[in-house]
Amino acid sequence: MKEPDTEKDHQVYCQLLELWAKENPIKTNKLQMLLLVNALFLIGVSFNGGFTKTNWPLYLAGAMMSGIWILSIGRTALFQKVWQRKIAALAERYPEDPRFHVLDSDEVIKTAPALLRVLGGVSSKSYLLGAPILFCVIWLVLLLVSIL
Repeated sequence: MKEPDTEKDHQVYCQLLELWAKENPIKTNKLQMLLLVNALFLIGVSFNGGFTKTNWPLYLAGAMMSGIWILSIGRTALFQKVWQRKIAALAERYPEDPRFHVLDSDEVIKTAPALLRVLGGVSSKSYLLGAPILFCVIWLVLLLVSIL
């Protein structure tokens, strides 16, 4: 049986770790842009007479943009999960090598203050995907109410 190439696997591990980490600022930027664009739509609605039937094009645009964000953020979250699973698979090959376990944080998290564990324990996917879904639903409800 061939011995595993630890150094090669560690290089792959580091590359995967870098790919995984690079998804975080991408997700953050996408979320910030989602919030900004929806705020701009809300300002547009406010300046155009408020929540009236005549603003249906803004409601439609808000729903479409939020729908696109669902797909965009979902794809980013998917690939971050792919990198995370590949990292975990490599780490399983080397249970005694600490270089492959830099993401193992369960024990350290238990020592953090309770408030941080609660607030920091919310999965980013919850709000990264929840926010555009919520915005999309709100804009769709406004659109349906305005055209019916």
